[in-house]
Amino acid sequence: MSDSFEQARGPAGPSVGEVPPVGRTPAPGSVPSVGVEEEYLLVDPGSREVRPCAAAVVKRAAVELGDQVSPELAQFQVEAKTLPCVGLDDLHRQLRRMREVVTAAAEAEGVRAIATGSAVLGDAVPMQVSEQPRYQAQLDTYRGLVSEHAICACQVHVCVPDREQALLTGNHLRPWMSVLVALMANSPFWAGHDTGYASWRRLMWDRWPVAGPPPYFSDLADHDRCLESVGATGALLDQRAVYWDIRLSTRYPTLEIRVADMPVTAEESALLAGLVRALVVTALTAVERGDPGPPVSTDRLRAACWRAARDGLSGSGIDPRSGRLVPAEQTLDSLLDHIRPALEELGDLPAVTEGLRRLVAAGTGAERQRAVHARRESLTDVVDFLAAQTPTGTLD
Repeated sequence: MSDSFEQARGPAGPSVGEVPPVGRTPAPGSVPSVGVEEEYLLVDPGSREVRPCAAAVVKRAAVELGDQVSPELAQFQVEAKTLPCVGLDDLHRQLRRMREVVTAAAEAEGVRAIATGSAVLGDAVPMQVSEQPRYQAQLDTYRGLVSEHAICACQVHVCVPDREQALLTGNHLRPWMSVLVALMANSPFWAGHDTGYASWRRLMWDRWPVAGPPPYFSDLADHDRCLESVGATGALLDQRAVYWDIRLSTRYPTLEIRVADMPVTAEESALLAGLVRALVVTALTAVERGDPGPPVSTDRLRAACWRAARDGLSGSGIDPRSGRLVPAEQTLDSLLDHIRPALEELGDLPAVTEGLRRLVAAGTGAERQRAVHARRESLTDVVDFLAAQTPTGTLD
């Protein structure tokens, strides 16, 4: 996120015209602000394969976005970051503007930007790593994990300035991450073939050290001891190499949720942010009354995320409360029941429930990608679909 996230009630950013409403704006200062990081792939308009030209695209996009746009690990990836927002409608406008600027910059450089969790086509491995010293250090430390890391995510930051509270909030969020994996699954294809998974990106992330569901922590000291112990093994390049699904930001007063594939549309990213913020507000209420959160085993959480990555919303999922295998869409009902009071308090209930209805009706990103592919068994059609939807697409 950009340094402006230090201003936890920052401005919404410039308007880019009328967009579908995503949520009403609560009174300033009454709710935690939220921000989103998105990662895009750059592809050749002819071959539809990934093309390593991020530096030029970032330079062009930065004329309008400044430090809200930056290179990523791969030379064919671009990252863009919103300013912190209170209202989901403001967040949606920022996401739309970000995507419009990045896609226009890509087109000016002779490529296309697409929003997906994995490289659909192209010889993405070994990946051409960006020249920044930190990325080169990652390559030296993690080796083949880096050279195969041609995947894109969407991260949500929610402002929780008290680190102890934020950490305990994460305990409450842990069981619900698999539902978000299923809902935002958008990486069925990888380098020219169907993986059989709704979120292949999830499986690739799980190979990294200090990734996946975080441990259950009793307090901040417990968290710090864990990182010190893991760091002593050499598995952490630095504190930013903690890649858990839920982590304390090292730079901002936020709790960061890193579980989702990069969504096809800005509408889905805004919906994700609304769900995450409601989960955080629900958890904060529990923490304030002295509830440290359910100590669900990490093994069960990993299994739940694996099942969600395999099936998305089209098969079965693990109910976060009971631990039972249920129809995947039933886990959405459990999620909505869990966060409903927070959504009502935030004023986001109508928008989030409508967003969930539209997403279920349209299908996850993985389902939409596969539906496009099924028409002519063409992966180039899938890339064209993603390129068309990335800047201004909606769940229609």
